[in-house]
Amino acid sequence: MATDKRITKATGVRLFWYTMWARAYPRMIGATRERSWLFFETLLPVLGVAGYVFVYRAVKAPADYIGFVVIGGAMTAFWMNVLWSMASQLYWDKDAGNLELYVICPGPMMAILLGMAVGGLVMTATRAGIILIVCSLLFGVAYQTGSLFLLVAVFLISMAALYGMGMLFASIFLVAGREAWHLSNLLQEPIYLASGFYFPVKAMGFWVATFASLIPLTLGLDAMRQLLFTADPTLGFLSVPVETGILIVLAAVFITGAGAALTKLEEVGRREGRLIERRR
Repeated sequence: MATDKRITKATGVRLFWYTMWARAYPRMIGATRERSWLFFETLLPVLGVAGYVFVYRAVKAPADYIGFVVIGGAMTAFWMNVLWSMASQLYWDKDAGNLELYVICPGPMMAILLGMAVGGLVMTATRAGIILIVCSLLFGVAYQTGSLFLLVAVFLISMAALYGMGMLFASIFLVAGREAWHLSNLLQEPIYLASGFYFPVKAMGFWVATFASLIPLTLGLDAMRQLLFTADPTLGFLSVPVETGILIVLAAVFITGAGAALTKLEEVGRREGRLIERRR
């Protein structure tokens, strides 16, 4: 007896949800198949963190500065993930021939990029966790926080703003074409300096720190350091509530801007096809 099999088409929130996990799956599985990254992406960066720690010890800096370096070194993993696995991804997919599939598929581009972010977080969180644990034990870093909930909230808000910026950069890098590679290299090291990965950003002066606050990691790092190291609260740039509020605004701005840019890209790509053509 024949059975009536009906295919239910996913739409709206369900389509967004399915698309996100479909794109996250290859990255999550791929990270378990090539285990050499555990050495190159986690243990080698520990050497860079150790270099800054020995410098601070040589100049007899306060003990909190060693903790600042460890936290900053762990957070570099998220910046690298955003820069190379988010911002540059659509440009690389264009060269690989996958961008055409993204444009014509029914799933929204925001869901595709969010899937890239979720999948990349598996490797990124592992790298950051190893750097944090190994360096904390190796250099005897002591943490003290009065509110674990606030610390987690600041971290999650910072990640939302940071990955929102990565989604916005994905559209910019795609339009930039071959210059995407150069933009990625250009932004890598200056952000380490401007965001205060290895020192309090307040040391750069008020106006430089204010301008650097457009990068979510700047305020996210500063707020987390204030929550984890309470010995000298004057090292913070702004108060934690103020920095958290600014991060929420940045997250909203970047995510909204990314949505508008990706919608425009889809519209132009489907109408004219010029974003997915190979330029000669």
